[in-house]
Amino acid sequence: MTDHPLPFRDPQLSFARRTDDLLGRLTLDERIVMLHQFAPAVERLGLGPFRTGQEALHGVAWMGPATVFPQAVGLGATWNDDLVRRIGEAVGDEVRAKRAQDDRVGLNVWAPTVNLLRHPLWGRGEEGYSEDPALTSAIAVAYTRGLRGDDPRYWRTAPVLKHWLAHNNETDRDTASSSVRPRVLHEYDLRAFRGAVEAGAVAGVMPAYNLVNGRPNHVSPLLEQHLRSWTDQPLVVCSDAGAPSNLVDSEHYFDTHAEATAAALKAGVDSFTDHGTDSSVMTGRIRDALAEGLLDEKDIDTAVRRLLAMRFALGEFDPELDPYARTGGLDTEEHRALALEAAEQAVVLLKNEGLLPLAPEEGRTVAVVGLLADACKLDWYSGTLMHRSTPLDGIRERYGAENVLFTEGVDRIRLRCSGGWLTVPRAEGAPNGEARGAEGALDPALLAGRTDLPPLTCGDEPAELALVDWGDGVLTLRTDEGLYLSVADDGFVRASADEPGGWVVQETFRLEAVEGHDGGHRLLHIGTGGYVSVAADGAKVAVSGEKIGREGATVFVSETVEHGADAVARVAAAADTVIVVAGNDPHINGRETEDRTTLALPAQQDRLWRAARAANSRTVLVLTSAYPYAVTDAAQALPALLWTAHGGQAAGTALARVLAGDVSPGGRLPQTWYAGDDDLPGLLDYDIIGSRQTYLYFEGTPLFPFGHGLGYAGFSYSAPEAEVEGELLRVALTVTNDGTIAADEVAQLYVRGAAPSQAAPAGAGRTEGPGGAVDLPRRKLVGHRRLHLAPGAAERVEFAVPVAELGHWSVAHGRWTVEPGAYEILAGASSEDIRLTATVTVDGEASGPRPVLTRGLEAADYDWQRDTEIVDRAKTEGDSVTPASADRPGEVGFGACDFGAGVAGLAFTLAGAGSLSVTADGQSVQLQAEGEGGPYAYRTLTTPLTLQGVRELRVRMEGTVRLARIDVVPAKETA
Repeated sequence: MTDHPLPFRDPQLSFARRTDDLLGRLTLDERIVMLHQFAPAVERLGLGPFRTGQEALHGVAWMGPATVFPQAVGLGATWNDDLVRRIGEAVGDEVRAKRAQDDRVGLNVWAPTVNLLRHPLWGRGEEGYSEDPALTSAIAVAYTRGLRGDDPRYWRTAPVLKHWLAHNNETDRDTASSSVRPRVLHEYDLRAFRGAVEAGAVAGVMPAYNLVNGRPNHVSPLLEQHLRSWTDQPLVVCSDAGAPSNLVDSEHYFDTHAEATAAALKAGVDSFTDHGTDSSVMTGRIRDALAEGLLDEKDIDTAVRRLLAMRFALGEFDPELDPYARTGGLDTEEHRALALEAAEQAVVLLKNEGLLPLAPEEGRTVAVVGLLADACKLDWYSGTLMHRSTPLDGIRERYGAENVLFTEGVDRIRLRCSGGWLTVPRAEGAPNGEARGAEGALDPALLAGRTDLPPLTCGDEPAELALVDWGDGVLTLRTDEGLYLSVADDGFVRASADEPGGWVVQETFRLEAVEGHDGGHRLLHIGTGGYVSVAADGAKVAVSGEKIGREGATVFVSETVEHGADAVARVAAAADTVIVVAGNDPHINGRETEDRTTLALPAQQDRLWRAARAANSRTVLVLTSAYPYAVTDAAQALPALLWTAHGGQAAGTALARVLAGDVSPGGRLPQTWYAGDDDLPGLLDYDIIGSRQTYLYFEGTPLFPFGHGLGYAGFSYSAPEAEVEGELLRVALTVTNDGTIAADEVAQLYVRGAAPSQAAPAGAGRTEGPGGAVDLPRRKLVGHRRLHLAPGAAERVEFAVPVAELGHWSVAHGRWTVEPGAYEILAGASSEDIRLTATVTVDGEASGPRPVLTRGLEAADYDWQRDTEIVDRAKTEGDSVTPASADRPGEVGFGACDFGAGVAGLAFTLAGAGSLSVTADGQSVQLQAEGEGGPYAYRTLTTPLTLQGVRELRVRMEGTVRLARIDVVPAKETA
């Protein structure tokens, strides 16, 4: 007999059997509604409601107070897998603890983001770990293992990786297509996802908004061809918010929502995040697709089975057996200590000419200045702070408040308007500073969006406002009480926000000069796009829901009370040492939906460090930011520079401990810091090989290289050993702390092919030669280890690297290939600071030239290209190549094509209209395509071309031609 009359309730059965049993008991309607993010309860079977999606990127987000750890890019900067795993465990515990308090909290966590930091202007760079796939994968494996837990049966939380695939632009993010050649796909973008999936710690992925090779990620065949081939575990694919609707509404990829929904479900999407908590729209589309024969019940069952499997793994049906069911722990002593440890380990010392560490001494006065000196910034994926530590807080605590001078360095202004001065009225109950608590936080009620506070007016008492230009002319204005000017839904401008924030930031403005008006400016509110007008009822940006245009805007005349640079110079001159804290607000100029336009530090902040340096040569610049800056002048002029991502609740304490020498900085850059914008490719250029992106291929001189970071102790590397043992490359070396203090070092292991690269045609990137790919990365990270060593201590570090890591994706043969020959092993303190080298010889399998007689040529398998992009061959699968613009030709090249004893011609599978010019072995022929039937109407055009032996083939395309494939015409067919 059994106590479990329903098999799906029987914990003695396997999850697979229980899932099948439960699936069979659900009606079709019950199964359909489970495909929406918010699945309702099935009361007749005792099933509760289930929600996919709980943000947990660096702590529990959007659900109130939680421990806030450093941003993801800061966790990447620690290069510490063990630390990140412990953070994952802590975050998972807090998800469970908050779930016990609030059933809106979900156990399916949408984290981490593993998109590679290919381009430093990407607005969401703060969410990723690194520009390198190996480091990103290692940190992702660590974090997901922590989130998942180590119980063999039940999961603490169910992590979902974001965002599949090749997603590095916010500009036109739901309509832009990333052109990703096969080598970049296999060697770069897929690698970031694969490690965590193969480690068994991932419950699924979320597709990105963008398209890849002309096809939306939400209908990508790569989900089945690659993602689900890496594991036997059922993986859930959760759509991004609103993306299913985008397939029709913005991307126009399908004509109807029923067709789009069916295509996404068949491609592998299991959970639809669309229309918020209202599931009726998406479920209606699924029913329409069923009625139209676009889906059948098996498609529904496949997705529901995966969703149910995740729910079983999370212990939903076995609360008495789930080891995490009673997991608690929110704001524990251990979590607070872990947040501090993470913030300390994330600090990167970029330059130090002996000024640091700066030990507190009697009589030493430290000036702390800068727009982020007294800030503890959060981002869109942060929880609510329970503890807050700014750089000023930390330095005052460590050096003694009496020894610390401070000025923020803001420009202080007044705005004259047609009735006097822009004024902040005082009203009963209005915030005036006393509402702030002991840690500086405003009462939670004092938030942007309040409509019960009086709006700004023109009056006799001028409001003195702190003006900060965050770059590109984007301004915030703040009162003496620390409240930002903000715009509520009724359009009135009030002093009501503690910090800029929100999905649409309502606290940013732009001053636009008025022609013919000396010193006059209009004030544009960026969030609404309306201009500020001051009327009798107050300052506002909208009337009856309509924007106020330029003609209706009030003209303001700005009067500067004090320049921030003057205040900084005054304070700097009075101090022994100056700490300038600069950086970004994560809600402004670079965030989700918004890419940056430049690497430059905003001009206002640039002026501040220069003013400090002019007044006091002992000036340290601390950059607290979500991304790199090109601070070339500062790097030359200042004796010390540091960088840290926004470090969460313990950021200020951690920085002070590093500055004082309590902790030797051990963070390392997870991405290249370029010297200027001229070093960058276009934001939408995803061909890291052809355009020489990231440390893997960049041939210029970076400002600071990938992996760079200094400390307060020197380390030496010695006794290298490297040998190939079966399928493993074993490397060992000794790292010794040569300094006088305990410190951290990050030993980094790189490999590269010993053969030099061969040049391709000018402007075309690089090519491949007859012996296989020679355009390998300049060097490639294959291992890292963060060590803590006492003075004089040494540690033997061993790495076991799969020999496959020496390989590349061979476009000639369509497989992963390790060429035979010599490979260099490089070990050191950064990608450019190599201390040891060794050489190993690998007995690989030479790929040889392209076997075009048997395989033909896929157009996307080119070796180099100029002015082309990869597009979809069909809506379900396949790639083609087309000119990037119909106004100019594009060209692709295929090296080392083996035509054997000879062929009589070539056959081109193509669509679209235009011309092709084919060149090989000194011969050139041209074909004309008429373009019947649209972009997916492929046909074959044949041209005579006598070729034999190994030759390079070039194809030049014009118009809207889409080239899918090239095949040979054997000589006998034309005899």
